[in-house]
Amino acid sequence: MTGTKPLSGKVALVTGGAKRLGRASALALAEGGANVAITFFNSKKEAQRTAGDLANNGVRAVAIRCDVTNLSSVQAAIKEVAQEFGGLDIVVNNAGAYETLDFEALTIQKWDSIFAVNVRGPFLLAQEALPYLRRRNGRIVNLGSLGGLRAWPTHAHYCSSKAALHMLTKAMAKALAPKVSVNCVAPGMIDLGEKSARAFMSRMAKQTPMQRNGTAEDVAAAVLFFATAPTFITGQILYVDGGLGL
Repeated sequence: MTGTKPLSGKVALVTGGAKRLGRASALALAEGGANVAITFFNSKKEAQRTAGDLANNGVRAVAIRCDVTNLSSVQAAIKEVAQEFGGLDIVVNNAGAYETLDFEALTIQKWDSIFAVNVRGPFLLAQEALPYLRRRNGRIVNLGSLGGLRAWPTHAHYCSSKAALHMLTKAMAKALAPKVSVNCVAPGMIDLGEKSARAFMSRMAKQTPMQRNGTAEDVAAAVLFFATAPTFITGQILYVDGGLGL
């Protein structure tokens, strides 16, 4: 039934798809019927495992090593996806860097490296994928953050990079219309089960109107929404934060 597989025959690329939110998003797209390519940088073992799990949905899946900050690496990855699957419909710019650092401790290198991953990466992927996406009236989904809306004092570089990605989403939505839609999923506090974050997550859940933290599945559902929604929905930033940003 096509009703349960809205992405049947589509091709999706999820950067940083080996684990965490990228893995959850890739699985949601595969469950929706899409053939899925994921990129990884260091997580080869996890990427191979995720590719196997994706294929269990009866779709084709491939894991490609890619440095999203490097133009030639991005070009090679896009070319490989197009050759493997014959085209491209959906790009999910999930690969990202996150770091907690006092403002005084921020170095130029740390500032530049987080912007390279969180802003230059999605820009490069979008630009290289554009010819393929235009052919199929494709979609781009960027992974932003509540930190792109709310200022966090120990994350000046991270918050600034995500705010830049939110604006890049809006600018690309205008620039790439009417052929390609561009939207952004901006997670709030997402509990991925890390023991070291347990006390912090417990505290944040109490501050969240929905009285819980988000899950990877909550974020993946929002990615799937933009992957299947009418293309008339473009330039939007969807906060998946349980109301924390209100």
